[in-house]
Amino acid sequence: MAPAHWQIQPPANLPAQFWQAVSRYCAQSNGYFAAQLLWQRGIRDEAQLQAFVDAQAYRPTSPFAFGQEMKWAVQRLHQARETGEKVVIWGDFDADGVTATSVLWEGLGQFFPQGEQLTYYIPHRLRESHGLNLPQLERLAGEGVRLIVTCDTGSTSLREIDQALAWGLDLIITDHHTLPEERPPVVAMINPRYFAENHPLYHLSGVAVAYKLVEALYESFPTIPQQPLSDLLDLVAIGLIADLVQLTGDCRYLAQKGIEQLQKQPQTQSRPGVAKLLEYCKGNGDRPTDISFGIGPRINAISRIHGDASFGVELLTSRQSERCAALAEATELANSRRKSLQKTISAEVEKQVQRLDLSTTGVIVLEDPQWPAGILGLVASKIAQDYGRPTILLCRQLEATGTIVRGSARSIRNIDLYDLLQSQAELLLGFGGHPFAAGLSLPLENLSLFREAINQRFWQTYGDLVALGPQVEVDLTVTVADLGRELFQELKLLEPCGMGNPAPRLLIKGCRFERLWSDQKDWAGRPVMYPKLTFYLKDNSSPEGFPGIWWGHTKEEIDPQQTYDVVVELDFNTYKDKNRYEVRLIDLQVSDPARTPSTDFPPVAVVESPLPPILAPKEHHRREAELPALSPEDILQQLLRLVHQEASWSVETLPATWNLGPVTTPLVLALGKRLRAQPPLPTTELVTDLHQCLEALQEEQFQRQYHCQVILS
Repeated sequence: MAPAHWQIQPPANLPAQFWQAVSRYCAQSNGYFAAQLLWQRGIRDEAQLQAFVDAQAYRPTSPFAFGQEMKWAVQRLHQARETGEKVVIWGDFDADGVTATSVLWEGLGQFFPQGEQLTYYIPHRLRESHGLNLPQLERLAGEGVRLIVTCDTGSTSLREIDQALAWGLDLIITDHHTLPEERPPVVAMINPRYFAENHPLYHLSGVAVAYKLVEALYESFPTIPQQPLSDLLDLVAIGLIADLVQLTGDCRYLAQKGIEQLQKQPQTQSRPGVAKLLEYCKGNGDRPTDISFGIGPRINAISRIHGDASFGVELLTSRQSERCAALAEATELANSRRKSLQKTISAEVEKQVQRLDLSTTGVIVLEDPQWPAGILGLVASKIAQDYGRPTILLCRQLEATGTIVRGSARSIRNIDLYDLLQSQAELLLGFGGHPFAAGLSLPLENLSLFREAINQRFWQTYGDLVALGPQVEVDLTVTVADLGRELFQELKLLEPCGMGNPAPRLLIKGCRFERLWSDQKDWAGRPVMYPKLTFYLKDNSSPEGFPGIWWGHTKEEIDPQQTYDVVVELDFNTYKDKNRYEVRLIDLQVSDPARTPSTDFPPVAVVESPLPPILAPKEHHRREAELPALSPEDILQQLLRLVHQEASWSVETLPATWNLGPVTTPLVLALGKRLRAQPPLPTTELVTDLHQCLEALQEEQFQRQYHCQVILS
């Protein structure tokens, strides 16, 4: 893995009114960190804030915002219901596609008899790949089907659509993938990509588009359904979060409402399959990570290992507890097998990457005839993140027309993978997806030319715009003492996190690792397959330390005598009833001693050096040899922490490393006392005081820098 570049967000100069508005949502803290994050992410007024934090305050967009396309779809489904036509849901095999199929199966099942008039079909991942295919369309037409409703697929299956029409099949396409240049001749094309990028529906995933179709039917024929529409929201949240779409607008609203529904599952068991999946992943359903790290990967594992994802729909929708328990167990076994395969293939891919010249490689394109197709997307995603480059991994498949290579592609940051693939369309047999993830196939003989051409296109398009290599974006700088329940509750205001609203990453400077522990071998003496390092972090703010975990690493990688800067995510661990707050280590680097304060707070070194009278301070005649180690913002963060730790508050409690001058010392001291006042002072007053103190510290450091740099002669 290449070394990562850290992009650290500077603290924002928050308006007092906005900080005060955020603090109202933080019962146990002053809301400073949450306000910083929200401001950074474009939430900058009270109306935006309320709609972002409180799903009840958000006004969801009508399904009929899709216009005539939605009306045509509703009319055609009503016609099919009235005339008794056979309707088939055509789904997809990833978590978004399986949940989308499940939403339509339950939602349309309120209007059509399930198993008689309404059925579903999901292509076999290993044999058929994504999208519509002619053999199955021909089979369905021969069985008397007259209407197909796709979900999470179909937008670019132009040849298949034309042939389906010739066989007498009508199609309603619900999808969110890239649109074709011209609208195909289907009954309706419900795809949010027709909207502008700032539209609240633009980022809907496949399951959310399917839900909007069901919502339109519920609104058009409210007396027919017997099941509340809200019962589908947990499925919507699973698909949305698992598919890594941008959680803004209606996507965020649906995810919020869906998580509310999901966290009821352990008690209500209304979806015994979902409840069992939560049990396997040790989740309560109240966190988006229960989906992104738990339910989502397990649903995806079904098709990755078995190829056929159909039983995933039964797992999510059946109300039979025993049947769901058996399906959940099979899902868990598939996930275990998936993890083992992923580890093996990742190691093989890493070996191939090491042989590349990464200085000239913009897009990593690798192929191996033995790689299993179902795992390649996961491995490509990890390689793309580790090396900061779009990655395409391919395996071979023998067909009647010759040997083809088929696989998955994943991208990073602002690099449009779909556009790169589209530029090489003449070399491909087919491709589909969106800017960050895609599937593709091409003749083996085209592979060398494809690799060269897509890299050339990459450098032409992005060569001057991107810095290749992994990037770690840091949102906040905190101390170990800041970690814990109060900060966790503040950061929870931003959930659900995902694309466009990532989980907050925290920088802690000058840390040491203690109580290091990692399992090297299992109970049978074999090397563990998935190592993890547990530890306690300490810095000068917290003698007790704070627990953490680093997945995939061992204690040999940490020097307990060394001081590090670390990037972490704060989490709450419920595994084996631990129920504790801890950090998940993302990245680390050895601290720079020139800018990181030591744990002993040594005084700033000074040398006696008389200044010219015009520059000399009245209080003393000396010139500081170096600037303070802490920025004004860091000083205020430490101040906020110290006022809660010290029983008394006086000048003796001010750390020497702050190196305060005669002007700022009384200001900081007065602010500390006001922060401790009982009863608490109004937030607006404290915010004003903080800003005044910050300005004074900034001015003092500016003057010191001038005195350090001025030529005394």
